[in-house]
Amino acid sequence: MAHHFPVTVDDSHDPLSRMRAHQIAEQLVPDAFEDCAKLVEHSVTSELAPQLYAAICSIDSHIGEGYSRSSGKDRALKFEYALGSVRESMSWYQGAKPVLGADSLRTDVTAWRKFGGCCWRSFHGSAGKQ
Repeated sequence: MAHHFPVTVDDSHDPLSRMRAHQIAEQLVPDAFEDCAKLVEHSVTSELAPQLYAAICSIDSHIGEGYSRSSGKDRALKFEYALGSVRESMSWYQGAKPVLGADSLRTDVTAWRKFGGCCWRSFHGSAGKQ
């Protein structure tokens, strides 16, 4: 039996979709997939690819889970996990530079720091809400 979900994330008007950190994290996934496909082709970086993809995907999943928590303490913990995944992704992309190139935006530490700052501001503003 096929399931039909009449409401999608795109048309649900979920307030999470307005969070800038969530928007950026969501946009990273398709690009990370392409990057990981390139990394798998090289013997030196083939084991880095699944780690990178898992870290990228976990950013948005932690944001979503944190946003759904009613307790400020629980929310803050999940947002801290998301920020940790941002930093982990940053490290994996540094290791991927020889394959992806230094000109790739995703290997740019400054861009990652800006994203981390965006996450921090988003999380700091909502973590204390009860």
